[in-house]
Amino acid sequence: MKDIHEVLRRKQAKYAQLGKQIEMLQQAAEKLREVAPLLTDNDEDDAAILSDMDEPTAPAAKAATAQGQSTSAKPVVRTVAPRWP
Repeated sequence: MKDIHEVLRRKQAKYAQLGKQIEMLQQAAEKLREVAPLLTDNDEDDAAILSDMDEPTAPAAKAATAQGQSTSAKPVVRTVAPRWP
């Protein structure tokens, strides 16, 4: 038969460990709640910026087609590097 005090100590240690893990997860969830709106706003802004950069400007597109060149034949030059998290 196991010593009841030893079993109780182990259970209390496990309970304390789980309590610490729960507290850490709650803190992480709070931080994520603070950051989540920033990430969703940036994704929309970044998508708009990248789509603007993918389309050639109107004068450049007209000049290229006037010279008989296709605008899709030239690579798109990006002046701003995309941001990564």
